[in-house]
Amino acid sequence: MKDFSVNALLESLQIPFSNSGTEIPFGTGDQLATYSPVDGKLIAKIHQNTPEEYQTKIQESLKAFEIFKNIPAPKRGEIVRQFGDKIRANKTQLGYLVSYEMGKSLQEGLGEVQEMIDICDYAVGLSRQLHGLTMHSERPMHRMYEQYHPLGVVGIISAFNFPVAVWAWNATISWICGNVTLWKPSEKVPLCALVCQQLITQVLTENHLPLAISNLVIGDAELGKLISADKSIALVSATGSTRMGKAVAQQVAQRLGKSLLELGGNNAIIVTPSADLQITITGSVFGAIGTAGQRCTSTRRLIIHESIYEKVKQALIKAYQQIKIGNPLDEQNHMGPLIDTQAVENYLKATQQAQTQGGTILTDYGILSDFESQCYVKPVIIEAENNYKIVQEETFAPILYLIKYSGEIENAIALQNNVPQGLSSAIMTNNLKEAEKFLSVNGSDCGIANVNIGTSGAEIGGAFGGEKETGGGRESGSDAWKQYMRRQTNTINYSSQIPLAQGIKFEF
Repeated sequence: MKDFSVNALLESLQIPFSNSGTEIPFGTGDQLATYSPVDGKLIAKIHQNTPEEYQTKIQESLKAFEIFKNIPAPKRGEIVRQFGDKIRANKTQLGYLVSYEMGKSLQEGLGEVQEMIDICDYAVGLSRQLHGLTMHSERPMHRMYEQYHPLGVVGIISAFNFPVAVWAWNATISWICGNVTLWKPSEKVPLCALVCQQLITQVLTENHLPLAISNLVIGDAELGKLISADKSIALVSATGSTRMGKAVAQQVAQRLGKSLLELGGNNAIIVTPSADLQITITGSVFGAIGTAGQRCTSTRRLIIHESIYEKVKQALIKAYQQIKIGNPLDEQNHMGPLIDTQAVENYLKATQQAQTQGGTILTDYGILSDFESQCYVKPVIIEAENNYKIVQEETFAPILYLIKYSGEIENAIALQNNVPQGLSSAIMTNNLKEAEKFLSVNGSDCGIANVNIGTSGAEIGGAFGGEKETGGGRESGSDAWKQYMRRQTNTINYSSQIPLAQGIKFEF
């Protein structure tokens, strides 16, 4: 789609804008400018929402919830089905926009939109399966069961690296559960959010439903603070850094609200002597450079047995020499830019710290100057020790640390677990015992543990999330839907007496 145009996309979706600088009057606050890391050019200027507008939207959401919660779940699923069809019809344009505004490769941009379609399909089926349980009562002629009711308003705070998919994970499941949503996207990718909001608005309009079932606020971190502190919001689902997540968790906890946190990752692949080298190299390279290392599941550490360390190291260096870096809209390129110049500074700083702390640089690194944007960098491999301070931190950049282990698999698992984060992990092995130890109670302490695939990427059918400083939340598949509902235990007495539990006698 070489003729992709932001203005053409806005016009096709009937989003008001001014051709002079593509100014979009979404709110009445200050302008928020969004620039593409692909070419450094201004994409649009969007008027942000003011705190007063936020309060208005909250009131609209509360009113919409009173209507939406009474619509049967399968009917709510039908709304999600129609939304999925809207995304299908606009997949190519939205995929291009994701790639252009965020900087990930076009293949990944289209893949992210496909993930939205997949979660819609999943949620439609789930809308007929919000099952509770039936329990036996200890009292005669009593019946016990549990059921799930919607929470109310779900606040969604999303990060820049997945401008649309993570919102869809939360929103579609929230909707089929009967909740309404209020979304604050990253201020680095507001246009992607605006397009998604327009698509769901079209569906709600066509079905004569309140538009505030899906609400959107655009602005800086101050709006995020309003969401965290707002007693009207039953659940805050926040994706981002551990630092941001801690702030959200404290604010929500102060009002005894619910939070769902998807935070930092420091993901490792263990490479054992029996590992398939081709699988190892492919999984490691994609995990390390996919989305320019800006995924929460990006591979940041490779823990390699000493007997094959040199072999794996040389194969990786050779593979890195073949990586094509450039405009992500060109599908021939493997890696695009970092999100902005601040991310580039973090990349340079982390690389320098690794050297200062004793690391050895194995490949070229630095900024690529042959582009209009100053956000293109070289992916770098660094020999390091797991206990280096910089290795213990998450750097959102294409930096891969090689760490050597000796002895048995238990030693590698101990290294992998010895970081504050606990999102994704993987082992490359053809040894069944090693694989099972890795997955056992004494194995990986992460929320995701893979065998012979990398750390990066997840299917929507499984619950996604991690432990420790990753926040403990779970999104998407399995029974993650239960976090978006309140559980209620019901007891029905159909006798002519009122026997009490535990055999208590209370007569008068």
